[in-house]
Amino acid sequence: MRKLIFMPFVCITGALLNIVFHTLTTGENLLPLYLDTIFTITVTLLCGPVWGSITGALTNIIGHTVNFWGWEGYLFTLCNIATALITWLFMRLFPNELIFSNQNTMVKSRQMDKVMNHIFVLMLLSFALCFAMSVLGGLIATLIQFITSSPADELYLKALLGSTMFHRLPVFAAEILSRIPINIIDRLISVFLGYGIAFALNKFVKFLLPKKQL
Repeated sequence: MRKLIFMPFVCITGALLNIVFHTLTTGENLLPLYLDTIFTITVTLLCGPVWGSITGALTNIIGHTVNFWGWEGYLFTLCNIATALITWLFMRLFPNELIFSNQNTMVKSRQMDKVMNHIFVLMLLSFALCFAMSVLGGLIATLIQFITSSPADELYLKALLGSTMFHRLPVFAAEILSRIPINIIDRLISVFLGYGIAFALNKFVKFLLPKKQL
């Protein structure tokens, strides 16, 4: 019961922090990074896919409602939810690296192996999220253009990379490929920062609470 009361607060807080990070990295003279999934990853790692998905969905719903440019923007909620689900999938595939309750203390001589395993898995997760978000975001943007006959707001990525790279490609291919360079940087930052925050919070909670309460 206490968890059901507390977790909505965690999700809303995570969503608001996602929006803050996103706002700080968008706008004129700033890199067009999203950084709106950091705390979606953090909440998923600590609390599971349901709460992570809710955090991701709230990020898009709240953020887009505040900066409303059309109903189409809400479609990108699917990307935020997919971030939580893919992170959860990697938690199932790599429990020793991504599920904190499964992490055992290792002898000193194996600490470097443990660190390298974590880095490798986090990089795999970053690349997987980059691919998934580029494809899903590109398909959503293509759908928006098909429905409204106007470009989606994220087409500025084409201008950033040079329109000559894309003008001969089908719209959906251009939309997907134009997202990859920015997405790979964004996902690497988001995954490693999201994991780092989750790791710190997990240690902090264990320090505050007696072991029998965890």
